[in-house]
Amino acid sequence: MTIYQSGQLNTNSLSVPDLYVQILKPQTLALNGVATGRIGLVGTAAWGPVASPVIIGGMGDCLSVFGPKQAQANDIGTAVNIAILQGASDFRCVRVSDGTDVAATGTLAGVTLTAIHTGSAGNALVATLTQDPIITTNYTLTVSHAVLGSRTYRGATWPVLAAAIAADATALVRATVPTTVPALEAGLATLAGGSDGGVPTTAQFLGRDGTSRTGMYALRGQGCAIGLLHGVVDDTSWTTQAAFGLGEGMYMIACGPAGDTIANAVAMKSAAGLDSYAVKLMFGDWLWWDDDTNGDMLVPPQAFAAGILGGLSPEQSSLNKELYGVIGSQKAGLASSGQAATYSGAELSALFTAGIDVICNPAPGGSYWAVRGGINTSSDDVTDDDTYTRLTNYIAETLNAGMGAFVGAVICATLYGDIRAVLLGTLSNMVGSGILGASTDYAVLCDTTNNPQSRTALGYVRADVQVRYQGINRFFVVNLQGGASVTVSTATAAA
Repeated sequence: MTIYQSGQLNTNSLSVPDLYVQILKPQTLALNGVATGRIGLVGTAAWGPVASPVIIGGMGDCLSVFGPKQAQANDIGTAVNIAILQGASDFRCVRVSDGTDVAATGTLAGVTLTAIHTGSAGNALVATLTQDPIITTNYTLTVSHAVLGSRTYRGATWPVLAAAIAADATALVRATVPTTVPALEAGLATLAGGSDGGVPTTAQFLGRDGTSRTGMYALRGQGCAIGLLHGVVDDTSWTTQAAFGLGEGMYMIACGPAGDTIANAVAMKSAAGLDSYAVKLMFGDWLWWDDDTNGDMLVPPQAFAAGILGGLSPEQSSLNKELYGVIGSQKAGLASSGQAATYSGAELSALFTAGIDVICNPAPGGSYWAVRGGINTSSDDVTDDDTYTRLTNYIAETLNAGMGAFVGAVICATLYGDIRAVLLGTLSNMVGSGILGASTDYAVLCDTTNNPQSRTALGYVRADVQVRYQGINRFFVVNLQGGASVTVSTATAAA
């Protein structure tokens, strides 16, 4: 008896009577859906690697990687904090800089210690060298930071300590030992001279593509469903963001400048030529946020919109969903001021007609802050909703992640059946999870009807998939007829 893996045994050429066992792969009946809440965030920070996407799952992760939150409109930590409060929990964060940022340094017992990353957070690093009270030839080096934590190394010489630091992937500093190695000596040093540099340009936020990706392009292949260049308001970047979003299946959240006017916002969008379901453009009515580190801050609305979408299933719209942590806006002022300026129907109509969304209070559901339109920048009424973008990207990315397994297979009835089974099973699962409405909302065609021999002979196989999405209740009309003369008819409920 011989055991074969599937495809290794040619059953038409057997000549020896025997038992032949073939191990077949388990049949794939459906594809597992891709992540729909992962947010790709590009911003600035006081610490952390530059141009490298970092997995962040909570504020603890964010602080340990990027340092304390900064009172900056582009700050990564502030954006993550806001988005988490709305329900998001999965991030890929990319730090950008203008190139003038500097790493903090210090000297301890004749050895130079340099912060492993640039930024002002390095100025709070404290290095302490203490002698072992029992084995006096041994010393302990402790590098600590109130937010970044502490690291401890032990050794009898500086080269040993430096090697231990170099071997630590989480080290906060690196040690440069001079040619003439100094003796270990107890002491303390606080690093200084670290700086964050200036505000990066739009080009630096966008970054470069290719082998060494930076900025926005560092998010390629990270599986992000939502993306934002936090605090970037340059309208010349909008169409570039749209192209990136279309290529990556990512819903880009852009915004206008703080204190913008509706007329200017409409003119800017028109001049930029932005008309894409891949971008959600938020009006430049920035929001007041009560930050637990920096107090009241005026912040761009992007992280609020991205956070609420990141916490919702892809068939859901951001429209009328309550946002948390907002204490005012530029139009309405701070809640504590007692101002209560709101948007008129005409103002909202002007924004929505132009494909621009806004966060305001009240919302249709009550006196709370919410995304008021739930729209993207597409001028097509069929594709201008949040749900079209997110659900289309979700289905496309799910198929893209799993259907490639059929490439290289023999074109035959079995292949057609397998393709249909996987597609139908995947869509059926979406019905079961509420993403699609019913089994009648999708259809799959993959057989000889749409795969004639003239095409299959060239290696082409086509599967035609139709999916009907569930609509969003945007215009709720209640007809009320009242009066003493109204005749009311009641129907008996069916048993």
